[in-house]
Amino acid sequence: MQQRIVVKIGSSSLTSDEGGLNRDKIEYFAAELSLLHNEGYEVVLVTSGAVAAGFRQIGYARRPKALHEKQASAAVGQALLMQSYNEAFAAHGLSVAQILLTRSDFSNRKRIHNALMTMQELIAHRVIPIINENDTVSVDELKFGDNDSLSALVANLLKAQRLVIITDTDGLYTEDPRKNSNAQRIDRVVEISEDIFRIAGGSGSSVGTGGMRSKIEAARIATSGGVPVFIGRAVEPRDLLDAVGDCGRGTYFDTSSHTLSTKKQWIGFHSNPQGKVQIDAGAERALIDGGRSLLPAGVTEITGEFHPGDVVEVTDMQGRTLGRGVVNYASWQLKAVAGLSTEEVRKRVEVSRIEVVHRDEWIEIAGR
Repeated sequence: MQQRIVVKIGSSSLTSDEGGLNRDKIEYFAAELSLLHNEGYEVVLVTSGAVAAGFRQIGYARRPKALHEKQASAAVGQALLMQSYNEAFAAHGLSVAQILLTRSDFSNRKRIHNALMTMQELIAHRVIPIINENDTVSVDELKFGDNDSLSALVANLLKAQRLVIITDTDGLYTEDPRKNSNAQRIDRVVEISEDIFRIAGGSGSSVGTGGMRSKIEAARIATSGGVPVFIGRAVEPRDLLDAVGDCGRGTYFDTSSHTLSTKKQWIGFHSNPQGKVQIDAGAERALIDGGRSLLPAGVTEITGEFHPGDVVEVTDMQGRTLGRGVVNYASWQLKAVAGLSTEEVRKRVEVSRIEVVHRDEWIEIAGR
């Protein structure tokens, strides 16, 4: 069985510090990915770089911050990016295809199924899918975190054997190695704990948007779906092949011992929450530490309008997101019974299940 590998390359690995594509870097990664392809791997590329490639071409002095300026830069840069990839891969006798996705595509099961079928067909014909966020139609800021989370969602969707995230540092360190020469690289992470999120920190480069924390978040998403992850550098010939072969310059993340079901993956990473439910400290302990369902007695505040079967975010008293779940109440019903005992709830409203969110339809969001 051929192994399917998703490789994500960020803006800082493709462009110069001032913006604009670096053709040498594009050609290097095309050669590395072609080597994987020729070794028999099924290769899918998730790329950033459209905004960074286009903002100089459009006439901006520096990477823009306003959304409409980013969208304009992406519209110019995406064409330049694909032209460069097409030429670089053609030198190795390979064809590429462009696929642009948004987060809403993942929350719509029909649309993401169609995208999956397209990717499967391209892979079957040995064409390399090149995936990017469709920045020109985004209504919010670029939410994927320099496409880190996008690459994790794609890896889970394709049931890849590994996600390789290329960055400008050779993995996760105990501290920032640029500031502390005694920082030690963490070669393997068995569990992505809150401590791992705390030491990630850091920010992206001047042309990128993602830091190490967003890459750890991507690793959490991918490993929860059963896909192991490598985060590190690729700068010399065969570095990418080494990364796939467990001897790369970076950090490896093992798959979770409790891989999430497809339904829970959808709740946690693909769904579009329709509202928020704030809970008190007792309900938080029961839900997070006790493995219990959420009952109306622990609810303190409801935001948004939702219906039974919708996904909602659950937050603590300080507004921090604890997780997501499928709600069994309409928002007006939950407002009427928030804080009441189960006996009182049954007297006031008629619902199919007394739990606000049942444990089986809940996913905790770690590291937030």
